Order: sequence, then C-alpha cells, then structure tokens
Amino acid sequence: MASGKPKKKNPRLASGRKRVRQDVKINAANTSLRSKYRTAVKNVEKAVLAGDKVKAAELFGKMQAVVDTVADKGIFHKNKAARDKSRLATKVKALALAA
Repeated sequence: MASGKPKKKNPRLASGRKRVRQDVKINAANTSLRSKYRTAVKNVEKAVLAGDKVKAAELFGKMQAVVDTVADKGIFHKNKAARDKSRLATKVKALALAA
C-alpha cells in the first residue's frame, strides 16, 4: 500500500536546489518571528487578566513594536496585526480606566 504522503523529489537544477536551501532558512526565520508575535500578544493578555495595569501598559508598548515588525515583513497580514493591536489597546485602556 502507498503511504499517506508522496515522496519528496530533489530538484535537478542548481537554481532549484538553491531555492530549497533558501526556503529552509526563510521558514525557520518566519517560524521564529511568528512565535515571537504570539508570545508578545499572549503576555499582554495575561497581564490584563491579572489586572496589572502598569505591566500591561509596558508589555503593550513592546508588543506593538513586535507586531509592526512582523506585519511589515508579511508574516502576518497587516490587517490582522492592526486588529490585534486595537483589541489589546482597548483592553489595556479599560484596565487603566477601571482603576
């Protein structure tokens, strides 16, 4: 019986082999940036849930820089980045006003 995934073929042309090498490198960089983005967003959400307005505001500033960088590189769409920033800004602002 055939296995689930088809066997991956190696490119014959030198340009194709180079492209494969580049793809591996770029994929690793993109994965790292995607993780950094999600971690930054998660940290702000945790601070908001904990009710720590000072830490939330500080982390929000750092998160904005990370989100903008990742959106500029095209890892996440710019609208997704703007949406995430907007939602978190609302939460941080509500936290500051509640106190």
